[in-house]
Amino acid sequence: MEIKVDPLKKNPAFTPRRGPLVLLILDGVGFSRYEEGDAFRRALTPHFDWLWEHCPHTTLKAHGTAVGLPSDGDMGNSEVGHNAIGCGRVYSQGAKLVDEAIASGRLFEGPVWRRLVDNAKKNESTLHFIGLFSDGNVHSNIAHLKAMLEQAKREGVKRARIHILLDGRDVGETSALEYVDPFEEFLARLNEDGVDYRIASGGGRMVITMDRYGANWDMVRKGWETHVLGEGRQFSSAHEAIETLRKETGAIDQDLPPFVIAEDGKPVGPIQDGDSVIFFNFRGDRAIEMSMAFEMDDFPYFDRKRRPKVEYAGMMEYDGDKHIPRQYLVAPPSIDRTVGEYLAASGVTQMAVSETQKFGHVTYFFNGNRTGKFSEELEEYIEIPSDIVPFEWRPWMKGAEIAEEVIKAVKENRFRFIRANFPNGDMVGHTGVFQAAVCAMEAVDIQLGRIRKAVEEAGGILLVTADHGNCEEMYEHDKNGNVVRNPDGTPKAKTAHTLNPVPFIIYDPEYRGDYETTLREGLGISSIGTTCIELLGFIPPDDYDPGIVPVKR
Repeated sequence: MEIKVDPLKKNPAFTPRRGPLVLLILDGVGFSRYEEGDAFRRALTPHFDWLWEHCPHTTLKAHGTAVGLPSDGDMGNSEVGHNAIGCGRVYSQGAKLVDEAIASGRLFEGPVWRRLVDNAKKNESTLHFIGLFSDGNVHSNIAHLKAMLEQAKREGVKRARIHILLDGRDVGETSALEYVDPFEEFLARLNEDGVDYRIASGGGRMVITMDRYGANWDMVRKGWETHVLGEGRQFSSAHEAIETLRKETGAIDQDLPPFVIAEDGKPVGPIQDGDSVIFFNFRGDRAIEMSMAFEMDDFPYFDRKRRPKVEYAGMMEYDGDKHIPRQYLVAPPSIDRTVGEYLAASGVTQMAVSETQKFGHVTYFFNGNRTGKFSEELEEYIEIPSDIVPFEWRPWMKGAEIAEEVIKAVKENRFRFIRANFPNGDMVGHTGVFQAAVCAMEAVDIQLGRIRKAVEEAGGILLVTADHGNCEEMYEHDKNGNVVRNPDGTPKAKTAHTLNPVPFIIYDPEYRGDYETTLREGLGISSIGTTCIELLGFIPPDDYDPGIVPVKR
């Protein structure tokens, strides 16, 4: 990528340390007010506990308006979290941008919406919607889908089909029917005036369609066969499919098998030549691969069998560098002048490392939704392939391998700034399996101890933080703070992110008195960007959010 910023000015009052600055992001780890169901608190974490007890520390906001989401009732997530950390400021994010575009009517006045609607009307064909079917507001919002369906009807689109990806991750783990049943009533009201709008297919988000970072293209294949080809087990309704598959498998919503809605043995909504298709997720990471399947001519990842000629668009542009998809309804946030770009312009060597599940977060999202490096000479990105197994089976994930890359880099002292993401608290937290989440946090803590020792020996600085909460609330709680229980008395699992603050710790074994050890309070994770720049000995840009560590100038 082209560097478009000037080098940062050095801070003469701060002397960089012998060793590197290491930023560890413990993905999905926050502080809960509830003790019961807190896997982070339950876990044996002596290394984290020592750092919290002996080092300057505070908590940071990682949700809602602090990370650019519409309201403080919106959970943070890894995408917006890494955007905020990596750019040092708060940008309006996907959900808020789409809300504004729909409320103002700009979405429906835009050329892409016009093209897709006109195509469906001209060909007397179908307008399809594919996306995550909930109001979790992390990847999508069902309110956006409803608004588009209402507008499509007003504009004379006679036939629409909806392909639903069941959530159970950003919302309650078995809440699918709480969305499906009212939505069927909503469609029935629309259909009273002669249009034909129906749910056509679906399945759990962790089984079909919503893979990311090329971790498991077979998920996308299953989604293609379900949504596009109409192949799969048939049911008369989404309600019947969900109830039946739930009884047969015992799976929560995100893990339910794919299904196809059919009449007289024929699927009601395969995607055909001449149709229009909208992927209504606004978040990019889990929408890129299906977009590629629709748009790429030379597609090597699976046999599509049939590729319909359609007008295809995403809710947003999911990859700004590769321009995926080619058409989109709402322009994504334009995030510029990121920490990585400023450091590259200033000659700072950098390394980013994680396993596949979060590799894109410490690279693509950290860099403001940009693919690639700012400097091939100064930067190194390391992706450790994730295991393709349920996360509760191997809750330690690739923590040891990530730690070993960090430790090696610290010892070699080739990089001044190292950033790493441990996905365990988020990915295992989403499973709803409390025991696995406890194991995950203990596994991460072991690696934290190893890295701390390496940083101490190298004379570097270690920052420990998170991008949002998750594993600290593995059980659902009612408004009075009591654990919600299943009919058999067991706690009802919570698989969603939280609204909780996240930790921030600075470990500086060769502290020189060049900053105050009483950290600033009330800040969000966007202040981590400024903190990293200052602890590398530079003066941050004027419009960056204030740093957490009061560095002297």
